[in-house]
Amino acid sequence: MSDLAAKRGAVPAAKKALFLVFHIGDERFALRATEVAEVLPRLPLKPIAHAPLWVAGIFAHRGALVPVIDLSALTFGQPAQARTSTRLVLVNYQPEPWVAARWLGLILEQATDTLRCDLSEFKPYGLDNREAPYLGLVREDAAGLMQWIGVNELLTEPVRALLFSAELSL
Repeated sequence: MSDLAAKRGAVPAAKKALFLVFHIGDERFALRATEVAEVLPRLPLKPIAHAPLWVAGIFAHRGALVPVIDLSALTFGQPAQARTSTRLVLVNYQPEPWVAARWLGLILEQATDTLRCDLSEFKPYGLDNREAPYLGLVREDAAGLMQWIGVNELLTEPVRALLFSAELSL
C-alpha cells in the first residue's frame, strides 16, 4: 500500500479480474480476459475431416493456421447459433507450462460483454464433471449463475494431437 493510501486509511483493493462474458443458449459463461488474444467476427472455416463434430475447422490468421472449436457443440451438443453477436475468439491455449502457447479459436454466442469482478466471487459448484474438466468455478449475481471456462482444459489429448500434430512431432 502506498504511503498516501495508508495516510488516508484506505483498504487495499480486492484482486479484480476482467472476464469476457458469453452465452451458450440461455446459460452464461466467462473467459478470463488475460487468456483472450483477439475477438473477431465469425469467419469462414475449412472443415477438418474425421474430427469431432464440435471441431468447427481451421482458418489462416496472421500467418498461422488456427484450429477452431464450437464451444456450444462441445458443451451441449448443439452448434452455436449464427447471430450477429456470435464471435470467433482467439485464446492463448497452453495445456502444459513447458509447451509454447498457441492460438485456439472458439466460436462463442453473444460474446459482447465484459465483467470486472473479484476472483473470489467464483466458487466451486460441487460437481466432479470429469467429462468436461474445462467447466470451472461458478459466480452468482442478480442475473443468475455464470461459469468460468478453463481454456487450457478444453481439449482432450487425442483432439490436441489432431489439432496441433505439427508441434507434437517437433
